[in-house]
Amino acid sequence: EIGKAYGKTTFLITTFERVEPGTEGAVSAEGTAAAVVGGLLLSLYGYAVHLISWPGVIVSTVAAFLATNAESLIGATLQEKEGMEFMTNEVVNFINTLIGAAIAILGGVLLLGM
Repeated sequence: EIGKAYGKTTFLITTFERVEPGTEGAVSAEGTAAAVVGGLLLSLYGYAVHLISWPGVIVSTVAAFLATNAESLIGATLQEKEGMEFMTNEVVNFINTLIGAAIAILGGVLLLGM
């Protein structure tokens, strides 16, 4: 959403061609930076309240970043396509959350031995 509001140049995640801000699947440097900072801030909060360890901050930040990019990929390839009317923003956000959680759990198991 930051990229929609503040992105100066947006590109479609699948082809990297320039598109209008707000296009499903569009990414921008501003939005990408906001995704990293947002994931990091939430992870640091989890660390501050003793929910995750310091290495967990890295795993959860990476998981959030990858899930955000997966959301853009889903938006570019499935959203607003014929026959995919059910693929609303809410459904994409749900899938994004599942992907992020799966990556964080897998990272925790494989990298942190949880």
